[in-house]
Amino acid sequence: MGQPATAAALEAGSQHVPAGPRGARTQLEVVATRHGMFGVHGSGDTSGFGGQVTTIAMPPASRRPYGGWFDEVVDVLVEILTEQGLDPDAVLEKVVVDRGELTIFVAREHIETVCRALRDDQDLRFELCLGVSGVHYPQDTGRELHAVYQLLSVTHSRQLRLEVTCPDDDPHIPTVVDTYPSNDWHEREAWDLFGIVFDGHPSLARTAMPDDWVGHPQRKDYPLGGIPVEYKGATIPPPDTRRSYS
Repeated sequence: MGQPATAAALEAGSQHVPAGPRGARTQLEVVATRHGMFGVHGSGDTSGFGGQVTTIAMPPASRRPYGGWFDEVVDVLVEILTEQGLDPDAVLEKVVVDRGELTIFVAREHIETVCRALRDDQDLRFELCLGVSGVHYPQDTGRELHAVYQLLSVTHSRQLRLEVTCPDDDPHIPTVVDTYPSNDWHEREAWDLFGIVFDGHPSLARTAMPDDWVGHPQRKDYPLGGIPVEYKGATIPPPDTRRSYS
């Protein structure tokens, strides 16, 4: 029988979160708590993993000073947005410095404006976007789908991350292909596998799955599926009929 999660295990699992500045704990945005290994229950687990508790959480907004060149980049970006008549607090949802990396959460309707500012300003010069990746957090209500952009400044040898969220029931984010043409393929892939619709994309078509495929297979709520396999007279059933993973 699988081992039930004890109160001690729950407490230990809740500590598996990033540390804040100088080792201090920060108040994280807890999305979900996973019990056991892969969410399997009643599988005859004797390894002890049945008592594992994992906290799935988002790091909170960081406090200034961020350190290094991070403050300079955010200050210049805020200045540009203000000059354009925009409210920086409405455009930039939060700034996160975690594990020595800078992530700026951007309201989806302003992603193109932010990308263009980061690319064109002489003090920023993030000339390259290394692509966009999709992430699915089913329990993050109203923000289930995340689009993550990695930007690189060749001029200043700097790298930062932009993150944009949208809900499952309205999975739309404006395209940034006009600013970063190399994102054409990456946006298609994120739509194919996660279902994020990049409005204004010149040709949002499947990349990995057939054109008539139903659904987006890298979402965490997508069924496993599979086909039976025969090997040396033995038959192995498809994974969705053997065990359920979460």
